[in-house]
Amino acid sequence: MKALTWHGKRDVRVDTVPDPVIEDPADVIVKITTTGLCGSDLHLYELLGAYLDPGDILGHEPMGVVEETGPEVTSLAPGDRVVVPFNVSCGTCRMCGAGLHSQCETTQVTAYGKGASLFGYTKMYGQVPGGQAEYLRVPFGDHLPVKVPHGPPDDRFVYLSDVLPTAWQAVEYAAVPPGGSVAVLGLGPIGDMCARIALHRGAGQVFGVDLVPERLERAKARGVRVFDLESYGDKLADAIRDVTDGRGPDAVIDAVGMEAHGSPSAKGAQQLTTLLPDALATRMMERAGVDPLPALRLAIDLVRRGGTVSLSGVYGGMADPLPLLKMFDKQIQLRMGQANVRRWIDDLLPLVGDGDPLGVEDFATHRLPLSEAPGAYEMFQKKRDGAVKVLFQP
Repeated sequence: MKALTWHGKRDVRVDTVPDPVIEDPADVIVKITTTGLCGSDLHLYELLGAYLDPGDILGHEPMGVVEETGPEVTSLAPGDRVVVPFNVSCGTCRMCGAGLHSQCETTQVTAYGKGASLFGYTKMYGQVPGGQAEYLRVPFGDHLPVKVPHGPPDDRFVYLSDVLPTAWQAVEYAAVPPGGSVAVLGLGPIGDMCARIALHRGAGQVFGVDLVPERLERAKARGVRVFDLESYGDKLADAIRDVTDGRGPDAVIDAVGMEAHGSPSAKGAQQLTTLLPDALATRMMERAGVDPLPALRLAIDLVRRGGTVSLSGVYGGMADPLPLLKMFDKQIQLRMGQANVRRWIDDLLPLVGDGDPLGVEDFATHRLPLSEAPGAYEMFQKKRDGAVKVLFQP
């Protein structure tokens, strides 16, 4: 089969690799019909090569049609249409039972001290082959895949794999009071969807912050009050406080994470690890890693006293300096974590049905064949051609 594979920093290729096969009686094989390019895939493209091997298959936002089932699978049959959550979660352990599928005890990567395995996401998260491929082996066939109806286009459902549950959890964790206010930092795919969900769930004011004109326009068209970071600069927090009675918003969602602009020294430290031998790079990341933190620091500064900061953007530093005095003094609540995809599916399925209140059918900016994936990675990283969400059709 054809699959997108990692070969080095900024070097991904479409290769011919062996087809996946049933390895466990509870496995299913899915023929992928649509698979997404995620902002966190850029961390693999740029930074996390120390945890990858050449030939690793990337991608964690797939959906498709069941091709084959293992003998123990009873809830699915060949021909069923499914979305595959990015957490590899068993659905039956104590953590899954508590709705913490990202901490699944069956697939935790204890060698690295990490939570549940993830599709297509490095040795740290299990080195499980990913979904930017023609076929995918999916374990826990009776508990992990999400069965969806035939008929509507893939765009209606594919975001159940990551974008929708990640954004839903970010808004849930933000705890915006009814009619309250929330600022979303970063209007890439997750931030854009966070803003849509916050409005849908009854937030009275939703502010969106970015520096890419096309992303600001997308959010503005959905009713978000947007702020161009380039225009406001250091005055941004004051500008948003001015329209929230001087307090700041009730909640801030950081949908940027380690991709933040504005911290050259931390960015340089990140890039240094990509030049080191893998063994040394991993030790440096795991003991002394530092992220660029302007988005998180802005969130802490911006949120009102007693408010909540919700992190959906991925951070990877083990030695990130935080302004704890300010956080303590402002009595900030801080929530974060990988999305527990299966936890939120029942809440989300009605929103991808008739009416399309979140605008998923036109959410993608680019739909490309998998053969064009290498160029799409570069385009997405450099924010060219209005790229916000890219979908591949293998």
